[in-house]
Amino acid sequence: MTRRLISSGSTFEQEIGYSRAVVDGDWVFVSGTTGFDYTTMTIADGIVEQAEQCLRNIGAALAEAGASFDDVVRVNYVLPKAEDFPPCWPVLRKYFGEARPAAMMISAGLADPRMRIEIEVTARKRS
Repeated sequence: MTRRLISSGSTFEQEIGYSRAVVDGDWVFVSGTTGFDYTTMTIADGIVEQAEQCLRNIGAALAEAGASFDDVVRVNYVLPKAEDFPPCWPVLRKYFGEARPAAMMISAGLADPRMRIEIEVTARKRS
C-alpha cells in the first residue's frame, strides 16, 4: 500500500509540518481543519460561515483523495465555546446527514482566537 500526502496550500502546513490529509490504502485521514479560506488566508467572523468553510476545505481534501463525505466514518468537532455548536448543526447535517459518521464534540481552545471551530474526519474509500 502506498501512502500519499495531500496539501491544501495552507501556510500552516509548511510552518507546523503536517499534511491536510494522508491517504493510506483505503483510509483517508483529514487533519483538523478550520474555517480559513486557504487561498486568501482569511477567516469569516461567524461560526456558521466558518463551519461551512471548514467543510469546503475538507471536501476538497476528500475529493483529491478520491473520497467524499459519504465515505466519512468518524468526525471530531472542537469549539472553544460549546454554545456555538447548535447553530452549526444544519450545516453539519447538510454534509454528514447521509453518511452519519461516528462523532464527538469537545470544547477546547484553538490555536488562533479568530478560529471558532475545527473539524477532523476519517474516511474509508469504498470499492
